[in-house]
Amino acid sequence: MRKFGLLNGVVLGVAALLAACSPRHDFISVSREMLGTTMHLTADVEGVTQQEVFRLAGEVDAEAKASMSIFDANSLLSRLNRNLTDSVDAHIAFNLRLADSVSRLCGGRYDVTVKPLVEAWGFAGREHDARPNVDSLLQFVGYDKVKVVEGRLVKADERMQLDFNSIAKGYTVDLLARRLESLGARNYMVEIGGEVVCKGSSPKNREWRIGVETPFDGNMTEGDYLTRVVKINEGALATSGNYRRFYLDAEGRKVAHTIDPRTGCSAVSRLLSATVVAPTCAEADAFGTMFMALGADDAMAFVDRHPHMKVLFIFAGEGDDDYKVYISPAMQPLILE
Repeated sequence: MRKFGLLNGVVLGVAALLAACSPRHDFISVSREMLGTTMHLTADVEGVTQQEVFRLAGEVDAEAKASMSIFDANSLLSRLNRNLTDSVDAHIAFNLRLADSVSRLCGGRYDVTVKPLVEAWGFAGREHDARPNVDSLLQFVGYDKVKVVEGRLVKADERMQLDFNSIAKGYTVDLLARRLESLGARNYMVEIGGEVVCKGSSPKNREWRIGVETPFDGNMTEGDYLTRVVKINEGALATSGNYRRFYLDAEGRKVAHTIDPRTGCSAVSRLLSATVVAPTCAEADAFGTMFMALGADDAMAFVDRHPHMKVLFIFAGEGDDDYKVYISPAMQPLILE
């Protein structure tokens, strides 16, 4: 396994952020808890104090949780899942439309209606079933069985439930970035739990640099082991992987949090992580999860059909410490050599 040291003094998140250690005076940096993980931002917001940006991030956090959290029983999404209401807000309507477009691109291998399966496998705030009866749950899964009509969520079966964990964090990064821009930010980086949006230049007057972690099982060090560094001055990056949220079943088999909607089972393949650069973090987040659900061979086939995709895949090699890296032609110019 190749170990990389810190670059520029700071390494953060699943797709580790590398920012400057000596920021210019016109930049401010803010960190806080957000969406149950950490948020870090650096921005040149003239005339705005650190405290005001800290408070802004708190407002966005509360707004996102109240809308899209599956862990808050009082969130709008939780109430929609329990059929206590059918009225959606702008956040849920947008993310359902985006999820639907991604689902259609991959034939339903990405699907936000998988919550009953995610819950049965133990990745939605409850203990997993010893032997989940996936066949009985698959009838409640299908991206084409839900839609928004005139501001209301319509389900083919009232027992269907939505899980936005594969898209909501990226969307919230976008939301916070837009709020920063409304305050006048011209150059900034926003990162929540490894999902990143960057614009303009860093405090060192160059593109923002983001490290991609080496995805070995149980890697919780957040940045000590990096495989590549990506340069961004406009856009978003997200990494999905099955090396942190997983457990071993009674037979010692790996059960990861990414679920294949076709089978109802955990999607485990040679593909260990998928890093995506896209115009928005919501897109990058959703596509990263889609690639993990597709698995190694189908993910590569998808990129062959869509050569504009900017992706970095890390595959398992022959041995435990051996990894193979694939960088798409569209992504190659963004890799720091």
